[in-house]
Amino acid sequence: MYKGGFFITGIQQIGVGTTSVYDSWKWYIDIFGVDIRILEDDTVAERMLPYTGGKPHKRHAAIAMNLQGGGGFEIWQYSERKPEPVGFEVQAGDLGIFCAKVKCRDVEKAHAYVSGRWDKVSPIVTAPDNSKTFYITDPAGNWFQAVQDDYLLLDEGKEFGGMLGCMIGVTDIDRALKVYSDILGYNVKVFDVTGTFNDLAPLAGGEGRFRRVMVKCSKPNKGPFAPIFPTGYIELVQCLDREPRKIYEGRFWGDPGFIQICYDVTGMDELAKWCAEKGHPFTVDSCPDGKQFNMGDAAGRFTYIEDPDGTLIEFVETYRISVAKKLGWYINLVYRNREKPLSRLLFRAMKMNRKKFD
Repeated sequence: MYKGGFFITGIQQIGVGTTSVYDSWKWYIDIFGVDIRILEDDTVAERMLPYTGGKPHKRHAAIAMNLQGGGGFEIWQYSERKPEPVGFEVQAGDLGIFCAKVKCRDVEKAHAYVSGRWDKVSPIVTAPDNSKTFYITDPAGNWFQAVQDDYLLLDEGKEFGGMLGCMIGVTDIDRALKVYSDILGYNVKVFDVTGTFNDLAPLAGGEGRFRRVMVKCSKPNKGPFAPIFPTGYIELVQCLDREPRKIYEGRFWGDPGFIQICYDVTGMDELAKWCAEKGHPFTVDSCPDGKQFNMGDAAGRFTYIEDPDGTLIEFVETYRISVAKKLGWYINLVYRNREKPLSRLLFRAMKMNRKKFD
């Protein structure tokens, strides 16, 4: 195991609860191009009992990526329990992840691409950092913000890449920053603004008054998956003229909506000490005995902490992952230099894991 302290590489994925993994995945491939199957598993989730009513539940989950770069989509569905949708209209600033940021090559071209395939697309608007952006509402009502980003891992000719961050509703931004800045390392403010904002108008409740702080990391990422997982952006949004509602109040982890933001990490034991010292100890640890957790084609260890409002932040230390399942080609990361990035050739080989729907 890695003995050099800990580091956080970047956003591995953002979880999206759904009522049908394959229906959602097919739509996400068509719009966002996340067609590389990293893993798929249809077993019982036994280690998330604090967030599943104290009982294990069978679920079908898949992690899919876009090889142009960006975090993945973890698409998650209860297999036997009926998923419970949120019982109210989610508004901007409600507590939890209310919008995911997805990278695109060019905002104008991406907007034209999506508008030709889907009707729930906002006009292009200007964000507080003067960047152009727009919003897409998926069939389940989840919001995605298109953010222009020039980096490409592999050029597949797609307009979109993967996850680049998210917008998180909080009750107190300064208190929340003790997690996102002090623990996760988002130590540079892109903007810190208060007022009403035209760029939030396309979202329900977006006409309200807010404080918004977007942060990024000052240091470049490192690790095996540094070429594909970005540190990205976290935008914290605090309602100033209404009482926000908790998006997952009374519901289970995995129910429809944005479940968690997940980070690829190295050195989980040292990270555990760091989080505990900062007042946010792990609430879930898949392998407290140090053993591996197997999930379909991958193996590793996952843990969770909560931000002050209960939003879930996941950490995953990957030990083994499939490169080309058809060839039985896997990478064991335990015995390699964990700070060295994987070769682009290995990411090219992942094209053999491309998912296609009829």
